[in-house]
Amino acid sequence: MSNLNEEICKVDFDELVNSATPAPDVFSVTLRGVTVATKLKRGTVLAISDTDGKMVVLGTTLKTTGSGETAKTETLTANCILSDDVDAGTADTSAFAYRTGHFNRNSLIVADGYTLKATDEEELRKGGILLSDAVKI
Repeated sequence: MSNLNEEICKVDFDELVNSATPAPDVFSVTLRGVTVATKLKRGTVLAISDTDGKMVVLGTTLKTTGSGETAKTETLTANCILSDDVDAGTADTSAFAYRTGHFNRNSLIVADGYTLKATDEEELRKGGILLSDAVKI
């Protein structure tokens, strides 16, 4: 006779998604290679660079190209939220991220020492990402 009350699997909720509306939509992104390989966690806010179109963690130190009068410092704009954990290596890496959805602000991850700003939230909202505070019961 089989055991009818055995645990088959366990689902852990990370409280990233706040609501099913608007529906979370996932797309493929290119993460810029980093100096030291690191693991990025689901819920990391990604910013797009205006110089190469690649994604970095929001709050990453700005990259400057060229020198002297031709020097250009990139602009990073909050764009999407990493949907799965990913190993970011020294070379560019492909990953999946949410381009739309309703997420909990206090479950998001940004670079150490950086705080999500109202302007970042506005850029995310323009793209279809809504943020709310998580309410724990």
